[in-house]
Amino acid sequence: MNTRILEKLNELLESKMPFVAFRKPNDDVITVMVQEDDLLYDADGFKAEGFVFAPFDASKKEVLFPAHLINKTVYSFQETPRNFPSSFCQEDIKSKQGYLLLLEKSIAFIKDSTVEKIVVSRKESCAKSTENVAVLFQKLMTTYANAYVYLWVHPKVGTWLGASPEKLLEVEGNTLKTMSLAGTQPYLDTEKVVWKQKEITEQDLVTNFVIENLKPFITMMEASETYTVKAGSLLHLRTDIQGVLKPTTTLQKLIHHLHPTPAVCGVPKQEAKSFILENEGYDRRFYTGFMGELNMDERTCLYVNLRCMEITKETTFVYVGGGITTDSIPEKEWQETVSKSKTMKRIL
Repeated sequence: MNTRILEKLNELLESKMPFVAFRKPNDDVITVMVQEDDLLYDADGFKAEGFVFAPFDASKKEVLFPAHLINKTVYSFQETPRNFPSSFCQEDIKSKQGYLLLLEKSIAFIKDSTVEKIVVSRKESCAKSTENVAVLFQKLMTTYANAYVYLWVHPKVGTWLGASPEKLLEVEGNTLKTMSLAGTQPYLDTEKVVWKQKEITEQDLVTNFVIENLKPFITMMEASETYTVKAGSLLHLRTDIQGVLKPTTTLQKLIHHLHPTPAVCGVPKQEAKSFILENEGYDRRFYTGFMGELNMDERTCLYVNLRCMEITKETTFVYVGGGITTDSIPEKEWQETVSKSKTMKRIL
């Protein structure tokens, strides 16, 4: 990343003004949007225009940088992807024990209910990096070329940084594109891998949920074959889904029916979400929410807020989770969250 962009980001960080910088997957430009004031705005039922940053819990308000208050600058970005040395927080035994208990409780709940999948997560506290936030953003971009990488700052809300592999939805004209993404295993120098039945089942649940929830709103629906994709040091199963929007379909309806998806919540959605809110023991805030351009230039492109961290004055919080089914083994699910946390920890 050139010096001019780093200087701009550092200038914005010092100014305490709300802004977002992002780079879309496999793109060669960085977009920076700065809000002209430091007030809080919402998306007005997703009818407004601007950049939206929404929480996991839809009962809580999203934050919008309104288009008419945004100063937008686009920078070219070309840098060879590279890996940085891994840096790990010391494993918190108490945190592990608590998460294993949550996993056991989740599996028992699935076996005794109609719920087929629950995504449970945890928040891990790490020492704050000695490098500034702009440099961490640069590291994420050069490490995760095929992810949606962002740096989002609002002085009244906080500082968030992430590299998401999952698109929630993209709407342009009357065309909708989305995906289902689930299943995880480490990347070991090849994408030609064998997937276990647990991950295949998990992916099928997500795909079926997306298709069923979109049926009332789109026609000519198409779903690709499921394939393996690389996201940093991990592999996932992905299915691409698209269709034509019916004239009565609104963004609010689409988002209400898709968010949160089974990839971050569970199936059925409401039962899984209730279990999460009652048992996870912490507030996810914007982790597993979504962000992106809303109704800008007659287009909406939103990504799920995965592989992210929240940066405070005192510490850095890394958020990770995993999908739980009846086939889940608690120790393996714990290790999956450890693998996922490397996405963020390796740049600290």
